Amino acid sequence: MTSLVDKARRYASKAHASINQRRKYTNDPYIVHPEAVANIVASVPHTQVMLAAAWLHDTVEDTQSTLDDITRHFGNEVAELVAMLTNVSGNVQGNRIQRKNLDRQHTAKACASAKTIKLADLIDNLRSLVTHDPDFAKTYLVEKRLLLAVLKEGDATLWQQAEYIINDSLQRLHQPPYNVPGSWFQGTEQMYLAGE
Repeated sequence: MTSLVDKARRYASKAHASINQRRKYTNDPYIVHPEAVANIVASVPHTQVMLAAAWLHDTVEDTQSTLDDITRHFGNEVAELVAMLTNVSGNVQGNRIQRKNLDRQHTAKACASAKTIKLADLIDNLRSLVTHDPDFAKTYLVEKRLLLAVLKEGDATLWQQAEYIINDSLQRLHQPPYNVPGSWFQGTEQMYLAGE
């Protein structure tokens, strides 16, 4: 591991721990998520800058860190990727559909490296969502299927993996004990598209 990546790991660990951030369903220290994202990015063609940004991808969105902090500690390249990975809807008024559409439009403009990290983020977040929270998973999967459409410039292997997880999760929700009708997903997706 290069010093840049190790520095990013230590910085992210400290930033997320400073607010005692935890994973929603497991209560694990939050840093297990950036670690998983970095490991997924490391499994495909990548750069050290991408790995550093993978560790840092939620720091600006979730902690006291700012993009200026990231630039000062890690340089412009890393900070630019983190900016592309940071949701822009945080301070925006509006309903969930409006906020998620805004974030998706922001992600659509990201470079291929940022989209690869976003795919890794999506994969880790989706791994056990249906098991932990099938009700929220319904809406989240619709959002992520729409997001997937703007991530095609990211790594092809990760894109296929994410697509498989989304489709498999949707299939699981169609079946017992959930029995969510296909029309629910189609109707919800149309609401997002109409809100663009």
